[in-house]
Amino acid sequence: MHIHIIGVCGTFMGGVARLARELGHHVSGSDRAFYPPMSDQLAELGIELLQGYSADNLKPAPDLVIVGNALSRGNDEVEALLDSRLPYTSGAQWLGETVLRDRWVLAVAGTHGKTTTSSMLAWLLEHAGMQPGFLIGGVPGNFSVSARLGESPFFVVEADEYDTAFFDKRSKFVHYRPNTLILNNLEFDHADIFDNLAAIQRQFHHLLRCVPANGKVLVNADARALSEVIDQGCWSETESFAEHSPADWRLSAAQLENSVDFEFGENNHRVQGWQMTGRHNALNAVAAIAAARHAGMTTEHSLEAMRQFVGVKRRLDFLGERKGAVLYDDFAHHPTAIEATLAGLSERYPSKRLIAVVELRSNSMRGGAHTAALPAALRLADQVLVFALEPQADAAAALAEALGDKVQFCEHTIDAINAIESLLQSGDCLVFMSNGDMKGLQVQVLEALS
Repeated sequence: MHIHIIGVCGTFMGGVARLARELGHHVSGSDRAFYPPMSDQLAELGIELLQGYSADNLKPAPDLVIVGNALSRGNDEVEALLDSRLPYTSGAQWLGETVLRDRWVLAVAGTHGKTTTSSMLAWLLEHAGMQPGFLIGGVPGNFSVSARLGESPFFVVEADEYDTAFFDKRSKFVHYRPNTLILNNLEFDHADIFDNLAAIQRQFHHLLRCVPANGKVLVNADARALSEVIDQGCWSETESFAEHSPADWRLSAAQLENSVDFEFGENNHRVQGWQMTGRHNALNAVAAIAAARHAGMTTEHSLEAMRQFVGVKRRLDFLGERKGAVLYDDFAHHPTAIEATLAGLSERYPSKRLIAVVELRSNSMRGGAHTAALPAALRLADQVLVFALEPQADAAAALAEALGDKVQFCEHTIDAINAIESLLQSGDCLVFMSNGDMKGLQVQVLEALS
């Protein structure tokens, strides 16, 4: 079968393309732009890559077209698809119906931590010899790819609440029907498609309705918004995990001499040789260990595996050391995630000056949904550099008023490079935070500082 994917270069759709190739299909894909590492991975798989969106990309006619959720009416290729009457579906629906239908699905949902927790869970199962399949919105350090079919019934999926496609406005995760579901946390985000928190909670409850009675829901007891979702009705067994609230699995200490301590039932456990940063990641680990236990892993085996977990690319990814300063790259783009990243780095490097380079790129950030919360999220940074190709006037004004001389703004890449070169001193810790590529700023800074 020839499957054509419109919008193939995103992490999720690129993962779908890889799974389709593993199933033996001929795959082609179009996108507005192709960029590493996904473009390199797709090319290595022999996937035909077509630059730009055009009716010509549908010639000769494929057997099935999979449409990415970034595409909308008015796009030339989408309009040609609809005119052609070719069969089409979304990436999430294709995944659910083709790959996940007969699998034991372990899904990770929540506003924050999905990619890291999914990567942890896939690694725990892999370490136990269970050879899971997975589709993750990032590249786990313990694997070389973001998706694979696997060799067992188990499949780990990052369950995104963003909408499915222009013709299906439900959240992607309602297509996955998990046996094991982690609900990491829940806050207002994606202001471009959700009017308020209640609208997101409604989608999370749709997800809960898809978990079978013999499945298990692992829920963060610290997240009040999730408790409200559970209160709307839950028909599966639940277990809780938390740092501050009473819970079945409770984080008791993190970053304690490179270890994580937690309690399950009446027993205390410790992850020795812990390589991650931040209490949020320690709680992610507890959730992953709890989910692996539902899939048949012992807690002891998970503890051994977790100490070998090395993280995810662009999730507090260590870039290197330049001029005596350490540099990191992180995907944080929501105020809560930004604050957690800075707290983790402050805990790891208590004596270092912390410099945050933030891009105001997400739709919610651009729409002003997080303007009020952003200054407080950056309070732990000693210096803040806001990198925005389209500066947000309200956010800039709020940051300038709250942070004063601690913040400066750079509209262009060269200005940001010069500002970082001027700011950075030996002994500093600098972290880039964005859900985009920052126009290659990270690489250019590393080169400039060399």
